[in-house]
Amino acid sequence: MITDEYISFTIAKQKHIALIAHDGKKREIIEWVDENKEILRNHFLSGTGTTARLITEKTDLPVKAYNSGPLGGDQQIGSRIVEGNIDFVVFFWDPLESQPHDPDVKALLRIAAVYDIPIAYNRASADFLINSKFMNEEYERKVINYNRTISTRLEELSKK
Repeated sequence: MITDEYISFTIAKQKHIALIAHDGKKREIIEWVDENKEILRNHFLSGTGTTARLITEKTDLPVKAYNSGPLGGDQQIGSRIVEGNIDFVVFFWDPLESQPHDPDVKALLRIAAVYDIPIAYNRASADFLINSKFMNEEYERKVINYNRTISTRLEELSKK
């Protein structure tokens, strides 16, 4: 549904979940996935390069792998968000380690915010999200109608 202010999208019962972890957090995300394997096996999983491969190897869950983060994997996940193919992101990032692809990470986080995608940055936030009542039911996401915002800005600029 489209209104002047929002565009609604339905997140289905079966979620498309992206799993991402910086090198210093890979062990932690693998442990988290393993602990939540029974919930996650009911959803579609994808992830960036090494993280996806390691999760599949250690948990036997199928995880569609994109490129590693520094080779464009974060941007691939971001493009899937724009296409409507990612509903939920679990991204265990290392706040103490500088990343060579920090601009890509920031772009991914920005696009997740623009498209109102739930994102977990650590074990606690991932636990809260995965145990939410919305994990097993549909959810109506309201995305700000930025096309309207841009049109309004263009109208204002053309009046000047």
